[in-house]
Amino acid sequence: MNPFVIAQSRPEAPATIIAETGETMSYAKLDLTSRRLAAGLRALDLRHGDHIALMLPNGLWYHPVCWGAWFAGLYFSPISTRLQQAEVEHIITDSGSTLVVTAPEYEPLMTLVKAALPHVRHWYTTGPGNEHFAPIQSLIDGAEPLEVAADAPIGSDMLYSSGTTGRPKGILPRLGRTRDEADPLSMLLARLYGFEAGSVYLNPAPLYHGSPLKFTMAIHRFGGTNVIMTRFDAEGALAAIDRYEVTQSQWVPTMLNRMMRLPDEVKARYDLSSHKAAVHAAAPCPPELKQQLIDWWGPILHEFYAGSEAIGFTAITSEEWLQHPGSVGRCVMGEIHIVGENGEELPIGEVGEIYFANGPKIAYHNDPEKTAAVTHANGWITIGDVGRLDEEGYLYLSDRKDFMIITGGVNVYPKEVEDLLAMHPDVEDVAVFGVPNPDFGEEVKAVVQPRAWPADEAAFAEALIAYCRENLSAIKVPRSLDLSQTLPRQENGKLYKKVLRAAYLAKAAAA
Repeated sequence: MNPFVIAQSRPEAPATIIAETGETMSYAKLDLTSRRLAAGLRALDLRHGDHIALMLPNGLWYHPVCWGAWFAGLYFSPISTRLQQAEVEHIITDSGSTLVVTAPEYEPLMTLVKAALPHVRHWYTTGPGNEHFAPIQSLIDGAEPLEVAADAPIGSDMLYSSGTTGRPKGILPRLGRTRDEADPLSMLLARLYGFEAGSVYLNPAPLYHGSPLKFTMAIHRFGGTNVIMTRFDAEGALAAIDRYEVTQSQWVPTMLNRMMRLPDEVKARYDLSSHKAAVHAAAPCPPELKQQLIDWWGPILHEFYAGSEAIGFTAITSEEWLQHPGSVGRCVMGEIHIVGENGEELPIGEVGEIYFANGPKIAYHNDPEKTAAVTHANGWITIGDVGRLDEEGYLYLSDRKDFMIITGGVNVYPKEVEDLLAMHPDVEDVAVFGVPNPDFGEEVKAVVQPRAWPADEAAFAEALIAYCRENLSAIKVPRSLDLSQTLPRQENGKLYKKVLRAAYLAKAAAA
């Protein structure tokens, strides 16, 4: 399924609604705009397998650009709107994109990018156009919609990794599917979360991230309605569920935490009875928070573990999670192997690096070394996370391998400490990582963003360390705790812990 098929039977059905304004795009409009854009892209001599890049805000233009590239048989790479100039230039250059689409609010940055990348031939904006950017509308006006046969090859996203542990890498899927061929991920989401023609799906996250983009395009494949928030707001999200009678949604734990902390009288204003499946992923969710959400929303909370690489997928329902608290579920795509330091498969219950087998194969664009580094001798693939399996096959995450702390020869996984501190009523956000220690090699460091800045910072920090002593074994308790006005967290919930740790390591090296 795809917007063309839906538009033939239900042309006036709403494909996309902007949550804050109610502005709507029908399936007829989505299909016509996308296929006219596809024709315009072909007229620029872009051919099957070529690449384009887009930096756009959440809005009505996002999906027509992606579906247009899809109909034209192109790879399309969304770019985070939070990246700096050098990072944007890297993605456009590395992807080999010959066409870039942006929006008026990003034109100042993209003008600098354009000047640095003279080899990129075509630059467009969703705005009126100017000396630097042609209006994307000019590719659409007067174009006959591209006729795409049912068996015609189509394009794909080429997502870039978040860059939380290094420079973003392009994840290159294989092309080869045809227009009406079933999309395996969409079919999996339909089975797990009930995606169908009657779905009203709330997306509160940036569409440049993998799950928001893939999930919303899956909704379009089934003929459901995407309700898109231009930016997340805790009360605004509840209002959108009420106003649009949302049936499914997807969140990251920071969003769930902010909604949970709304005053009870605010939460009581909104009718959430239409809400049948609330999906969360992307970052660890503290078990106490998840229990509170199930108590509030009922057993509609679903969690999954995957990655932009889409090499495997675990899933867990509320009912399962209550029996296996802290788990991210069992495999529903691929097969999990837990691997030790020397590449050996570890027994049930032992913590090691998580590898997936028998799932989709991936390659990192222009980086065969990275592809080889994540591939086991048996052909299994990892995205660098660490965890364990229980006897029933449920997976429990520990952390990323890169963030494991080795103190006095003992492995400490920051996630456990972060989960504890995140649920303290005076803590807004937290990061835990290792810093050098002359006796133990590393020691546990915590950086906390308080909900309200304390009058006595030293006493506040000591109180939090004492709280950790009461709830953790001594080796896991932070040796020191710093306060910060904010932490570098992406809108998809992932923490830029690498940036924090690098600053502390540089400080230690200079001391």
